[in-house]
Amino acid sequence: RLPNPIAPDLCWERRYLKNVSMLPIRRLLCAVTLLIVAALVGCVGLPVSPSDDQRQSLAPTGRLRVGVHSTSTTKGVITDLGKALAERLGMEFALMEVKSQAELLAGIAAGTIDFSGTNASPARAAQMDFTTTVLNIELGYLVVAGSTVSTFSDVDRTGVRIGVTQGSTSLTTLPKLLKNAAVVPMPPRMTASQMFLAKEIDAYATNKSILLEMSRDIPNSRILDGKWGVEHWAIGIPKGREIGLAYIQKFIESGRAKEIVKAAADKAGLSGSVVP
Repeated sequence: RLPNPIAPDLCWERRYLKNVSMLPIRRLLCAVTLLIVAALVGCVGLPVSPSDDQRQSLAPTGRLRVGVHSTSTTKGVITDLGKALAERLGMEFALMEVKSQAELLAGIAAGTIDFSGTNASPARAAQMDFTTTVLNIELGYLVVAGSTVSTFSDVDRTGVRIGVTQGSTSLTTLPKLLKNAAVVPMPPRMTASQMFLAKEIDAYATNKSILLEMSRDIPNSRILDGKWGVEHWAIGIPKGREIGLAYIQKFIESGRAKEIVKAAADKAGLSGSVVP
């Protein structure tokens, strides 16, 4: 109890300290623990308001142009994170839908797209700057009933044909991992379903979130147990915006962003994905 400023008590300190010393140790420990927890919660909260330089770096046109591939399974994650960041920046959110992954990557590299998410491969890191990993997504195989491939160990055999998307990371990575199976790029205007139907492939390889979407449209198909790698999905922005990248990194690490990522990933059914 603090002293009365009108009628000061010269012995208040002695009585106050005596009362404190009589408090149970457990109560004191609880109070200290609560203070520590509060401090930690504050550390993972939203970053401080961005500076004018950071706003200019992230959105030079005055709008945050968020790019998404129209059929991507991570579209919802990118959109929700983009909206939250635009709100934090105090800027207009502008959704820019593209028809292919190649168009999306070209837009980021050219600076016509300010914010998006993709596999942070070394090849793409040469074209854009990335945050640390946001999602780890397992890479796997999709097969259909009657395929010569029924288990993960059946994949790397002579005569087995593995379909991949033209221009994808799988096209450049799988040949280095497979000793016997052949990697078959998907021809333009042809789908994996058509390739299976024409018996041109025995399995299809990409990340499991995409395979999950494909399995819903391809009858009698399933994803094999096991994985041949992990896709490190991160937020990418045009090169030369280091000031803005530092702010996005803090935003991605914040508690709110992690909740947004988890909720959007769960809603999209991103199989094999985790928030680090």
